[in-house]
Amino acid sequence: MESRDVAQAAINLAMSKTREAENDLKNKYLGMGIQSLAVDYGGEFLSSLQKVVERAVVASKREKIIDESSHSDGAVAGATREALVQIMPKALGLNVGGKVGIARGGTHIAVAIFFGIGLLHRNDVAIGLGHRAI
Repeated sequence: MESRDVAQAAINLAMSKTREAENDLKNKYLGMGIQSLAVDYGGEFLSSLQKVVERAVVASKREKIIDESSHSDGAVAGATREALVQIMPKALGLNVGGKVGIARGGTHIAVAIFFGIGLLHRNDVAIGLGHRAI
């Protein structure tokens, strides 16, 4: 399993438009040996940084993508933070909404964040990607 495959799975999940598409992707990737999940999120960017990281860690544990170790928690939290930092220049002070996609294959874990960013009628999009090895 290559890190690129795992990253691509996380990106595709983060960009999935419906729950049905998300479930189809999860099943497809599971057949390839990649565990995955997606979590919706929306709110003011700066005040939600901690919440996005917490949701990523909690969802990863709930879906059994990671175990209960602090090492696994740190890997997901670090990859999520890395993805958020990539979005930060566009999103500071604005509202965001979208999905966080998380995938794990072997020792690789990837977190992709795909957010719409907006204020009034101004809408933009951004994607961030973080990777860690467990």
